[in-house]
Amino acid sequence: MGTQYSGVRESKPGRLNDLGIQSKEAEAQFKKGCLKRADRSFSQGLQCQQINSMACLMSLEDSVFVSHSPQGCVGCAIMAIDMFRVGQAHRGEKIIKNPRIIVTNLDQKSVVFGGEQKLKESVRKAVERYNPKLIFVYASCASGIIGDDIDSICANLETEFSGTTIIPIHCEGFKSKICASGFDAAFLSINKYILKKKKLPSIPNLVNLFAPTTVSYADQKEMERMLKSIGAEANYIPFYSSLEKIKRIPQAVASTSICKVFADEFMKTLEEDYGIPYSHTVMPIGIRNTDKWFRGIAKILGKEAEVEKIIAEEHKRIEPLVAKIRSRLEGKRVFICGGTGRSFAAAALIDDFGMRLVGLETPTYDEDAQIDVEYLNTIHKDFIIDVANMQPFEQVNLVKKLKPDAFIGVPDWAAKLGIPTTHVLDGKRPTMGYDGLLYLGNKIADQLSNPGFNKKLAAHVKLPYRDSWYEENPFKYIVGV
Repeated sequence: MGTQYSGVRESKPGRLNDLGIQSKEAEAQFKKGCLKRADRSFSQGLQCQQINSMACLMSLEDSVFVSHSPQGCVGCAIMAIDMFRVGQAHRGEKIIKNPRIIVTNLDQKSVVFGGEQKLKESVRKAVERYNPKLIFVYASCASGIIGDDIDSICANLETEFSGTTIIPIHCEGFKSKICASGFDAAFLSINKYILKKKKLPSIPNLVNLFAPTTVSYADQKEMERMLKSIGAEANYIPFYSSLEKIKRIPQAVASTSICKVFADEFMKTLEEDYGIPYSHTVMPIGIRNTDKWFRGIAKILGKEAEVEKIIAEEHKRIEPLVAKIRSRLEGKRVFICGGTGRSFAAAALIDDFGMRLVGLETPTYDEDAQIDVEYLNTIHKDFIIDVANMQPFEQVNLVKKLKPDAFIGVPDWAAKLGIPTTHVLDGKRPTMGYDGLLYLGNKIADQLSNPGFNKKLAAHVKLPYRDSWYEENPFKYIVGV
């Protein structure tokens, strides 16, 4: 029996945070085992586990989400709420709903005397108001430091409300600097309190398709279309899912994920506990990555011959269109910023358009990132890698120095430098699969052709940094390397 995964990504070797390095050096040092986890003597911000645990499940039907925290801990939920609302509209809902979120509002008194009574009252109010099938109780830094026993509270309250499953999720922000640990915390609780390691009869051709909140409805349909073309039925989870779909997870014959880091650890658990094989490849952005993702799941299903025929047809359809976009983008220099899966996937798609990668920002560096870097180093000159979780002061310093023609990723800061930007975490528009590639390419090219908005924004907005900061080494606050 292997040791049960703790849900903390740093607990496994070879996962690094806080690093600034040239790509070829990163490749060489990682191979030698010489890349070391570092820290920062100054940090501007940090995305914590709790918000990822909440966003992971926020669109589940018949659910209430209780954050056992101060009010401020749910502030970042606004992005997931926006995605949820937009996703409903795209799916044809006429009455748009907000997720049901209750905050226990821990305060100074709670820190001294404990917040357990507040949690009990909040869960009872959740049942009284909404009568949900599921209540997720999220721990926070505050409740973790206080030591409130959310597991026992949830278990005791569940005996009061027989029709509701109450699930504690240990996503205290201080447990991990790798924010993807929040996804793992949510899935560990689903396995423990809903699936309970019960093995069920398999459903032929059923595939668990794991997807985070930032996947658009257009991307969902594209992935489902691709799976259907090889005879597979997608169990699309947990976004816009339900308790019934969650319970079907052990009945699948295979699992795959749209995001490279979203459900990778959970799919390993499903293989260990239920014998479900999984395909852990890449995020399907760009031709090469989409082919790889498609072939990965087809191999598990024994559909290799069928998928090669489909891929050939797709290439024949889109390659002439990609060539037209390439004529508009070839040679342009690009800086990329996104999650670990999406940033490297976006770096791969620029192969299709003949662009040059000059810098890449990612929250984590691990074995999967190393595979991508080894490939990227064969087609690009040396580029800068910034391993950073929400450190915009480093990003703007780098972008200012590198002066890319385009910025692909989370664009808030780069846009204010006058750089044409394209959002790669776009839950409202297609970005994945063969058709998503065409949309992304045209969007990048259109913004390069018409950069007026970004130039005007830069003329009227000043970033909160002194001019002297742009002359400094962007990685000066990384220590312990």
